[in-house]
Amino acid sequence: MRAPDRAAPSSLLPFLVLIPMNTTLHYLRSGAVISLLVLAAACQRGGDSPAAEATGAPAAADPRTSGLFAALTVPTNLDAEKVEMGARLYHDTNLSGDGTQSCSSCHNIAEGGDDGLVSSPGINGIPGPINSPTTLNSHLNFVQFWDGRAATLEEQAAGPVANPGEMGAVWTEVVAYVAAEPWYAEKFAAEYPDGVTQTNITHAIAEFERSLVTPARFDAWLQGDDNAMTAAELEGLALFQSTGCTSCHNGAGLGGTTYQRMGLIENYFEDRGNLTDADNGRFNVTQNEEDRHKFKVPILRNITLTAPYFHDGSHTDLGEAVRTMARYQLGKTLNDGEVTSIVAFLGTLQGETPTLNVPPLPASRFAAAPADGSAVPAAGSGAPADGSAEASAKPNDGSAAIPAVAP
Repeated sequence: MRAPDRAAPSSLLPFLVLIPMNTTLHYLRSGAVISLLVLAAACQRGGDSPAAEATGAPAAADPRTSGLFAALTVPTNLDAEKVEMGARLYHDTNLSGDGTQSCSSCHNIAEGGDDGLVSSPGINGIPGPINSPTTLNSHLNFVQFWDGRAATLEEQAAGPVANPGEMGAVWTEVVAYVAAEPWYAEKFAAEYPDGVTQTNITHAIAEFERSLVTPARFDAWLQGDDNAMTAAELEGLALFQSTGCTSCHNGAGLGGTTYQRMGLIENYFEDRGNLTDADNGRFNVTQNEEDRHKFKVPILRNITLTAPYFHDGSHTDLGEAVRTMARYQLGKTLNDGEVTSIVAFLGTLQGETPTLNVPPLPASRFAAAPADGSAVPAAGSGAPADGSAEASAKPNDGSAAIPAVAP
């Protein structure tokens, strides 16, 4: 993406022409002029439209004081020991049914909290039915999964482990493995009064996920740093508001707080074709016809890192995703300059990748089938049949192999 310029919108120039240049740039970087930017963008677009009224597009407002957004802050109430335990569990392929998958397989922290695929393959290598959302800042979601079938991060962590199309494990076997692994056994005994249970395993994973917070330049600007965003990025923010994007994408996550129908103004699925069960969205959970094609609105944090976009992974270009949303959700046609402007703003939502403290992973509790067809050691034995040293566990975060720890 090219570096955004610092030019003010043409409709704003009459307001600025009498102001000295250094003062102009100061105001462009401050919250004081953002309402003018919103107004200017609205004037360029010809004012309000019926579509904007239908979707509840907000009036011009100062983003710093309106309550429309909230600065992202790093939680201070997390249990560091449980975060560390959750980090190891999150990356441990032994939580899957064949030792090939971990949470990180589909939600790679180093790659934006997802895997960059249209849909993620499970333990059998068969792609799943829907795009994997990011786990970065996922604590901001009011529900988890696109269809909202999990109310909490703990419920979300429990689902893929036992899903035959994802990690394909049996929870009783996973609990037995964790309880028998020395590092886990010691940690769980110290941190949880009842030791290793499914509930405590998912709680530790969720505690780790709550630590995956990525404050960005937008947050610095919201908190008063006038130099954190360029004039072009502020113009993009103004256009983001005046176009109506904030009717769904607001709050600390710029999304993740409501359900919305995909294709509110125009019929997205009729135009795309080839409907799948996953396209039914929330309907699959409630069986309420009003919920058909409704999905949890995704957060926009780190959106520049999480292509492909939408539940169906149909868009690889962020600008085209913005254009599609404007058309199908708001009934508006954005020109190339407007798309570029909004994308410039969205770039300010990219934060720093969290620094992970992942202890060395355990050896695999699975062994490859011997070439001679002899019996394979029972799952959970943790040692090859010939008694040789365990192989290093293969990480799923794109880094070098993490040394195995003898069980």
